[in-house]
Order: sequence, then structure tokens, then C-alpha cells
Amino acid sequence: MNLNEQIVLVSGAGRGLGAAIARAFAGQGASVVINYRRSEAAALALAEELGPNAVAIQADVSDREDARRLVNDAAEAFGSHVTTVVNNALGDFSFNGDGRHTIQSIPWEDFQGQLDVSLRGALNLIQATAPAMENAGFGRMINIGTNLFQNPVVPYHDYTAAKAALLSLTRTAAADLGPGGITVNMLSGGLLRTTDASAATPEAIFDLIAQSTPLRRVTTPAEFADAVLFFASPWSRAVTGQNLVVDGGLVRD
Repeated sequence: MNLNEQIVLVSGAGRGLGAAIARAFAGQGASVVINYRRSEAAALALAEELGPNAVAIQADVSDREDARRLVNDAAEAFGSHVTTVVNNALGDFSFNGDGRHTIQSIPWEDFQGQLDVSLRGALNLIQATAPAMENAGFGRMINIGTNLFQNPVVPYHDYTAAKAALLSLTRTAAADLGPGGITVNMLSGGLLRTTDASAATPEAIFDLIAQSTPLRRVTTPAEFADAVLFFASPWSRAVTGQNLVVDGGLVRD
């Protein structure tokens, strides 16, 4: 299915990387569902910016019934089922190495908060959208990960653990859903310049990462979003269960 034929649901798309991903799909003519939890004003503004083929829908994807309502509302808005899911939603988090919890001080509740959104939220959307995709014989599940479990330049324990679990789900879900024509892949980025989540990152960290990459710069949300398009496009039809690192070559997997 070409990108301009797809109905793409991007969770956590009201701002930051999710908004960049929504813009990238809209730029290719796809119909885009901008999911948000609390960023109503930003999500509505983005939907207006992207035009009639975009709609903003509030839902907490960590809640199973809310996720199902989101998928049903998306199908009603566009007259057909969601063909592509981008699991981008992030629990409350700030990439601030100076303010992070160390392993000696971090409470389990921080881990649970990240797992609830990154892992349970992805599972909820996969379960809500997979039946219609299987009936159509086509579907794309794209999970957003991190390079931090390969290169923990700053040990964000809770965030990294949740994304590592999401990679495991990516691989096991690919095995289950492949016979139905559904691919499941992950893209893992590093620090992005700049999103709301990375705004608290000290400039010295940006400089360190830039100098550590072959490209000598930090990847932007728009550059990362371009790579997401590949996993939704016809060119990736034989690729599933994979993790593509998009960080300017910092991690060479």
C-alpha cells in the first residue's frame, strides 16, 4: 500500500517527535490521526496545519478501552480502518542528565510509569488495530525506541528499560502478525535537537554527541521522521522484526 493510501495513527503526536512524524506522513499524502493525551491545543493546531486529511483525537493509550475508542474514532473519521500505527507515546519524562535519578535512588514507580505507556500503550494499539489489518492482508506497526540500551551515554534507567521491553515486543509481535501481512519494526533514535523532552538537556551533552557521530551533528526530529516513512512504505515489505538505529551513526548496529 502506497503512503498516500494509508491511514496512519501516531500516538503522542501533539508535539515533539510525534508531530514531526505526523508532518512527514501528511507530506506524503497519508491520512493522519494525531493522538494526544494532554497537549490538546498543540494537537488541534497541528491538525489545522496539516489540513483535511488530519484529525486530532484525545486518548490515553495506556488505557485499553481508551485505545480502542481511539481506533474506532479514527476509522469513523476517515471511513476506513487504521492501516499503520506509530507507537510513539512517551510517559512523563525529561531528558536531563543532571536531574535524573541514579540507580540507587530511582523508585519502581518511575519504571512502571514508562512501561505503562511505552509497552502497554503499544500493546493496546496493536491489539486494537491488528484484526482489521489482518482482514485486509496489510498492516504496519512501527515502534519508536532508543539507542540508549546500546549506548547508555546517560543512564535513564526507567525510560531505557521500557524501550528495551518494547524492542522485545517488536520481535515477538512480528512473528505472530507476519502471516496476516502485518510487519512490526522499531526505529531507535538518540538525543534529538530539539524536542520538548530534550529541551532540558545541557548544551554540553548535545556537543558531546555531535562530535561522537560521523556526521558531527545531532539528528533532528524531521530527519528521524523521514526514516519512519521507510517502514510504512512498499520498499520495506520484506522487512519485519527489525530495529533501525537513526542517530547519525553514533551507534553502529
